[in-house]
Amino acid sequence: MLKVEQLCAGYGALEVLHSVSFEVPARSIVAVLGANGAGKTTLMRALTGLIRTRSGTVSLQGERIERLAAERRVRYGMALVPEGRELFGSLTVRENLLVGAFTRRSRHETEADIVRVLDYFPRLKARMHAQAASLSGGEGQMLSISRALMSHPQLLLLDELSHGLAPAIVDTVFDVILRLKREQGLTILLVEQNARKALSVAGMAYVLQSGSIALHGTTQELLESPAVQDLYLGG
Repeated sequence: MLKVEQLCAGYGALEVLHSVSFEVPARSIVAVLGANGAGKTTLMRALTGLIRTRSGTVSLQGERIERLAAERRVRYGMALVPEGRELFGSLTVRENLLVGAFTRRSRHETEADIVRVLDYFPRLKARMHAQAASLSGGEGQMLSISRALMSHPQLLLLDELSHGLAPAIVDTVFDVILRLKREQGLTILLVEQNARKALSVAGMAYVLQSGSIALHGTTQELLESPAVQDLYLGG
């Protein structure tokens, strides 16, 4: 689904990502772990076109996309749930969902998609006409995921999904991620600081350190790695 080769990216004179290479197989969940400042969010921004790559390639289903604008990448089947939600606070829940459907042409299909995504997050049904700014942190994360799903992505990128959420909400959200893979065949790239939770749902994982891939393997291999246990799993 996604193949990244020798990707370099950064801000101004600062290079954050150094020759990053990895693959995300179709219909899989792949995790990228790393401490604060490792380059995880920069990686997501580079993949989605929010910042320009300096060198390297990004291929989605065999098509090179690293030079495409961010909105074109959405049309190619990529959607991002950004760190911090980044909702349109003055818009209602419904209006935020409609923003996520900007690539869709059929109003009937859009309405059907709203019903479909709300099936994953029934809690939002009662908040449809509430401003997004009034939502709790958990509700905001549910809306951010739902908004991304409105574009019918084939690859869903999730940036720090559990950040700032209560443990019960984290469990709910991760249960939905597993449902999306199982029921819709979605491919999911999960960037997450909560290593234990990420490894509980992913089949493969990469460890990003100082902008480079330091370790990679199956989740079982990483769970058994002394370095991962010491750095991310509390020994």
